[in-house]
Formats: sequence, structure tokens, C-alpha cells
Amino acid sequence: MYVGAMQDSFPHALELAKNGYNAFALIYRPDSEKAMEDLARAVAFIHDNKEKLKVDTEGYSVWGGSAGGRMAAWLGSYGTEEFGEKKYPKPSTVVMQYTSLSEVTGNEPPTYNGVGTSDGIASYLTMENRINKMKENGTNTKIEVFEGLPHGFGLGEGTKAEGWIDNAIKFWEENIK
Repeated sequence: MYVGAMQDSFPHALELAKNGYNAFALIYRPDSEKAMEDLARAVAFIHDNKEKLKVDTEGYSVWGGSAGGRMAAWLGSYGTEEFGEKKYPKPSTVVMQYTSLSEVTGNEPPTYNGVGTSDGIASYLTMENRINKMKENGTNTKIEVFEGLPHGFGLGEGTKAEGWIDNAIKFWEENIK
């Protein structure tokens, strides 16, 4: 199962569905606290209704780009209970795109990151540093840095990032517990 928290996560969800995964794209409120409550509630709803929805929640992943990437990372590190829900299993993998997050708690699940070197909003250097700190903590990580790409490259079709989503899916599959 994939839960996407990005402004335009529908294309990502569609790609995952094409690969046989149940995919949910989240529309969240703009305030960061409310957005995290929305993400935690979505995870809770899916877990609580998995039979009705006919989905397998084992080894689920949370994906996000930009602000949604921070949301995915925070949910992975802190869990649903930190954001107003009861405790549900944490995601097996976090997939982040073009976000700048330096925080490392030591509780991160395996994390894939894709970022461009020409991102004027989220520095790839910040993400490289974060990924390296996570590796030092023993967390399985992967980062793909795409030369010349700006913020918001989406699926990367027709760019140097084309195929990143296949790499992210493979990383997730390798980390499903």
C-alpha cells in the first residue's frame, strides 16, 4: 500500500497502481500541524478499513514531495500517535522528493530520496547530509541527485530523473518487512 502526501500525488499513485500496488493520494490542509493530522488520519482510516477496502497494509510506504516529503518523513519517524491517532504500524519505507529536511531523530525507517541540483527551494546538499547521517545511524537509505533538475520534477518524464519511480519502488520492495 502506498499513501502519497504531495500536492500532485495522483500521477505517482497511478504509477504505483500500474505496478500492482494499492495507492491513495492525500489532499491535506495547508497548516503543517493539520496536514500531519490529515496524514495520520488517512493511515488510520486505511488500517481500520483494510478489509472493506481490500488492501494489505503490511509493509506500506508513505511518499511525499516538497512539503509532503517532510510529512512522510515525520510520520515515519514519529508515528501516527504523535499526530492525534492511536498507534498504528510505522511505514516500512519513506520516499521523499525535492524537500529540504535536516532533522534526523534516529527513528527513521528506510528512506529513498530524489532531488535535483537546481532546486531553488530545497537544497540537494541538505538532503545528502541528512541521508548520510541516517546511514551513520544504520538506516538503509538511497538518494538520487539529478543534475540540473529544479523543484517539482514529478515523475521526471523526459528528464534525467526518468525512471526514478521504478528505483523507489525497488527500494521499497527491498525494505518491506
